[in-house]
Amino acid sequence: MTISRNEVAATVLAGKPTAPQPFFQAFAPVNIALCKYWGKRQHELNTPLNDSLSITLPETGSTTRISRQPTAADRDRVVFNGQSLQPGDPMHDRILAHVELFRSYAPGYFLIETDNDVATGAGLASSASGFAALTRALAGVAGIALSERELSILSRLGSGSACRSISNGFGRWHRGERVDGMDSFATFYSWRWPQLRVGVLTVAKERKPVGSREGMARTVQHSTLYRKWVDQAKHDIALLEQAIASRDFELFAATAEHNAMTMHATMLSAWPPLLYWQPQSVEALQQVWSLRKQGVGVYVTMDAGPNLKLLFLQSSAAAVGEHFPSLRVHVPFPGADAPRPLCG
Repeated sequence: MTISRNEVAATVLAGKPTAPQPFFQAFAPVNIALCKYWGKRQHELNTPLNDSLSITLPETGSTTRISRQPTAADRDRVVFNGQSLQPGDPMHDRILAHVELFRSYAPGYFLIETDNDVATGAGLASSASGFAALTRALAGVAGIALSERELSILSRLGSGSACRSISNGFGRWHRGERVDGMDSFATFYSWRWPQLRVGVLTVAKERKPVGSREGMARTVQHSTLYRKWVDQAKHDIALLEQAIASRDFELFAATAEHNAMTMHATMLSAWPPLLYWQPQSVEALQQVWSLRKQGVGVYVTMDAGPNLKLLFLQSSAAAVGEHFPSLRVHVPFPGADAPRPLCG
């Protein structure tokens, strides 16, 4: 049985009262996967083959503004990072396809403006924060009150990992079992870790030559190592939950690094081989490993792209920053400093 994205959205939105608004703005944070999502069990609905676990960077992500067009003659317009997109552009068409999920609850046409804090298509999770922000903004302009679970399901229809950008902190995306994907959403932990730091090391901003959707499909179909991936992810999530609950940094960071390297190994064993790393990526990896041999507690995770995310504690921040002067350091749990509001 095949179920469409529109049918899932209709199920989530059915019977919801609306209070249409002329304008709504929403923000959603980038999330960094610590146990990766790689491979889909259902492509249309973006349901995954394994659970994943992530952490958000609450001050970095996507802001989406939606304004109702003033006259009936106006059509939908999409502006992305200050650039007006035209029909046929992949990003334009993906955004408007997501708008259509809400069309019967948000009639009329809109100006949709999105600004990203991170490079698009370079393995920095911009589509996740982008579709989470778009989903929040669409619900807001329609005046529909949605739960965190409902927002997570609807965001996932635009970009799978967007479901992990609906709230802040550590989140787990449940793969679910249902054909309609209604049990595939993210839940967020109450655990906080004020000393934890995530450093983003950008070695390339160019769009990656093979997108994540194509890369996942190729890996699942052709990688001889992929059959072990789901079991590995299940094992790693259990270790990560244990490490976060006890604030065992070495177990936490080593598990995240091993999970990332395992995912990239499955890509390399696909055919044709899938390699997202650049020479600068390998050089930076070797520098991280060299620092660790010197006693600096720093580990790395990498998504489907050339850029690195370094994991370390505040006590190691000076040593890591000295070695990587271009590193952008994030504080996932800013303590008394409130994170950016998600909507308003």
